[in-house]
Order: sequence, then structure tokens, then C-alpha cells
Amino acid sequence: MNLFDQVSADIKAAMLAKDKIRLQALRGVKKEFLEAKTAKGSDGELSDEAAVKILQKMIKQRKESAEIYVTQGRPELAQDELSEAACIEVYLPKQMSAEELEQALKAIIEQTGAVGAKDMGKVMGMATKTLAGKAEGRMISETVKRLLS
Repeated sequence: MNLFDQVSADIKAAMLAKDKIRLQALRGVKKEFLEAKTAKGSDGELSDEAAVKILQKMIKQRKESAEIYVTQGRPELAQDELSEAACIEVYLPKQMSAEELEQALKAIIEQTGAVGAKDMGKVMGMATKTLAGKAEGRMISETVKRLLS
């Protein structure tokens, strides 16, 4: 079962369970998936890799919104956003720990022959392709920067 079908089935389960937050999050996911499937230039299919990218973007948006709500003194809205993000994270592959990420990046740095900060672009290009869905882009970037310094 691909991610699109899984989300559709889970929407039904959330409706039956009367889980409003989860239902709202999953409906948002399905909307994004449908837009990607019907976008101009699309073949009408949505690969799991493309779906994972969409999910990561949605989680990032929810977390950024929560930060804004906290700074504006609206913790109840921030909690809703974080709850939705948690519902969406279930569909992502298992995220790498900091140690696993560092080991993978050290191997990539060795493979590319990078020696300093000027080689960060080479490392990031390979790392984002290799580690897509397994780690957040910001964490990859920060770790690469630290390792190359």
C-alpha cells in the first residue's frame, strides 16, 4: 500500500474514532497529495519519494507555525500545530539519530574528498540525495558545516 492509499484509509479510521486533530492533519496531507498528482506536468501518479518530500514540507510548516504562535502568546494554537505535525510524522521513514547522521556524513565527506568549508556544496548535494527522508535538511547542513570546520 503506497502512502496515498494509507492516508486515505487512515482518514476513514480517524473519522470513525472522531479524532478531530488527526482528521484535519490527514485531510491536509491528502489535499497536498492530490494537488501533486494533478499538477501540470505530472503523470497522475505520486511516488512514495515525492510523498515523503511533501510530508517533510508539511511538518516543517507546522513547526514553524507553532514557533510563531508561541512567540505571539498563543500556546493553544501552537499545540494544535505540533499535534498535527506528530500525526504527519508517523508516515515518514524512521529518522536518523545525531550519531547515525554524523557517521553517514563522515562517509559522504570521505567519498567526495571534501576537505574544507569550500567543499560544502559537493557534500550537501550528495547528502541530501542519500539521506532524503531520513534526516531534516537543517540538521544535515549544521552537521556538515561542523564536520568541515
